[in-house]
Amino acid sequence: MTEGDGSDDGGPDADDELTYADAGVDIDASEAATAALIGAVGADTEAEGSGSEYAGLLDIGDRYLALATDGVGTKLLVAEALGDYSTVGIDCIAMNVNDLVAAGVRPVAFVDYLAVDEPDERFAEQVGEGLARGAERADMELVGGETAVMPEVVRGLDLAGTCAGLAAKDGVFDGRAEPGDALVGWRSSGIHSNGLTLAREAVTRDHEYADPCPFDGYETLGEALLEPTAIYTDLLDPMRAHGVRGAAHVTGGGWTNLERLGDHRYVVEDAFDPQPVFEFVQREGNVSDEEMHRTFNMGTGFVAAVDPDAAESLAAETDGRVIGRVEAGTDAPDGDATVAIRGLEL
Repeated sequence: MTEGDGSDDGGPDADDELTYADAGVDIDASEAATAALIGAVGADTEAEGSGSEYAGLLDIGDRYLALATDGVGTKLLVAEALGDYSTVGIDCIAMNVNDLVAAGVRPVAFVDYLAVDEPDERFAEQVGEGLARGAERADMELVGGETAVMPEVVRGLDLAGTCAGLAAKDGVFDGRAEPGDALVGWRSSGIHSNGLTLAREAVTRDHEYADPCPFDGYETLGEALLEPTAIYTDLLDPMRAHGVRGAAHVTGGGWTNLERLGDHRYVVEDAFDPQPVFEFVQREGNVSDEEMHRTFNMGTGFVAAVDPDAAESLAAETDGRVIGRVEAGTDAPDGDATVAIRGLEL
């Protein structure tokens, strides 16, 4: 973890419109680098017959073994600034298990990797307690992990993990929406663990993480940023029962994650309102509406495409909401998928 604290004097001026790339994360460059890595190793990330873009699926006979790996990211810098690591373990669990759920896979086991510049029992205990709470919420087992002390490689700590899951071959989602499908969404708990580089840059332009929070629910601004990622494993059985075709975990890339469900036009008319933390980040960073929706979940953390006849029932059973629909064709000149939300065309 090599990123700074968001207060770099070389960053944009306080009146400038802030973007994710300005803050240090260029999504296009990141995707290109990922594609280069996959191409170099010759990895086939999709099992035959599966449309999953959220997990690697391995055919083990009558079932799929699924694997997902992810970390907490620069949210750790907020935890470091406040000296509070009690929730980042939940984030580490959530970012992995939610990807498996988006593929239609039940998480069963998790292994963590904690890299530190020097061992510290205090934060290690806090991280472990968070991992345990996250695993309990996800209804899966922690099966061990690794702590590596690497003072010349890591500043502070980095936390990541790998989640394993199992699914019957007819249980995984096809992963592709169809025109006419309804979109059902579920509320996020806040920023989750994506876009924190932009959020931190915006918040620390004129504030400190320990400053009192100007909106309800939190004592400090840092506490609002540390709100743990919601875990969506409880949606798995209801989604299967209602014939969900595909699902999207709204993470890095924000609402453009819907484009993983196929080259259609996704019309979102009734998304959940963004929590106040998003409004604060946008105002303090002078961030455009489009950049906010391309970076953050903006209040909706998980979306599923399902036959419209089943949508209302699924939403009612799971505290979700029918938020939109899938239309044939797109407005993009190249025919790629587009997302229409809050007057934007992403």
